[in-house]
Order: sequence, then C-alpha cells, then structure tokens
Amino acid sequence: MVRIRLQRHGRKKRPYYHIVAADIRKKRDGGIIEDLGRYNPVATPKMVNLNTERVLYWLANGAQPSESVRGLLKAEGIFYRQHLIRWGKSAEEIDQAIADWKSGKPVAGKASKAEKMREALKAEEEQVKKAQVEAAAAAKKAEEEAKVAAEAAAAAEETVEEAPAQEETPAAEESTEEQNG
Repeated sequence: MVRIRLQRHGRKKRPYYHIVAADIRKKRDGGIIEDLGRYNPVATPKMVNLNTERVLYWLANGAQPSESVRGLLKAEGIFYRQHLIRWGKSAEEIDQAIADWKSGKPVAGKASKAEKMREALKAEEEQVKKAQVEAAAAAKKAEEEAKVAAEAAAAAEETVEEAPAQEETPAAEESTEEQNG
C-alpha cells in the first residue's frame, strides 16, 4: 500500500520535509517511490511546494495521506481540486474556483475563528459583569427602600403609641377639672 507522507530532512531543531509517496512498509526516511514536494514549517510564512498533478495521481490510485500531509493538502486546496475534478469541471473552472477559495481564506490582519471566539467570550464576560453590577445596585436600592420602609413603619408605630397617650391626657385633665370644680 502506498502512503503519502513526510520525510524529514534538515539539521537538529531546523527541520524541513519532503512530501513523498512511499511504501507503507518502508522506514520514515527510507526508500521512496516518488518525491511530490517540499514543506518547511520553520520558514515564515510556512512554505509548501507541491506537484499537484502527481499528488492527484497518487490519490486517485489509492494512496493514503498521513494525518499531517492530509492537513497540508486541505490547506493547499488539493482535496477541493479533486472534488471539482470528480464533478467534471473544466481546468479553467477548477483554477478559477481554487483561486476564489484561496482568496476567501483568512489572511494576516483578518480575525481567525479562534480570535472571533475570544472576542465573543470577552463581550459575554463584560455583559455578565455589567449584569452583576446592575444586580448589586438593584439589591442595594432594594435594601435602602426596605430600610426606609422599616423606618416609616417604626415611625408609624411611635405615632400610634403616642396618639392614645395624648387622648388619655385630655380626658385625665377633664376628670381633674370636674373633681376640682
């Protein structure tokens, strides 16, 4: 079985890779069937050079890409190209579709999906903090209103207690006037 995989080259901590079609039974850096391209993850931006025609040939003939190569092929649009070929599109239509697809990909300066998620989380945290502040303010206001209501109730009780005492006093005065009079 043929596998499309990476073959490591370069020095210690400075790798670059050859993308190769190799027999699955061979070592990672052993014999290969065909060299399909290069991948340099150390370069900025990461460099990927592929022989697209040969990669498509090997995929059509049953070669299985490794996980890392699968990611590279997806990023370069090889699987999309293969999909368009299966649908019978012409070479010009395929090239145009691939160009449109690559131009729609996020580039430096545009927010990636992860950055958008971070921004959404920050906005949500701010809303939660704002809601907590509003809830604290509402609780404080309710506490003050309860305190005012308690003071008003206490004042009302005092006036109720004082009112009967005032009524007794004039009655007591009348009774003393009758006795004196």
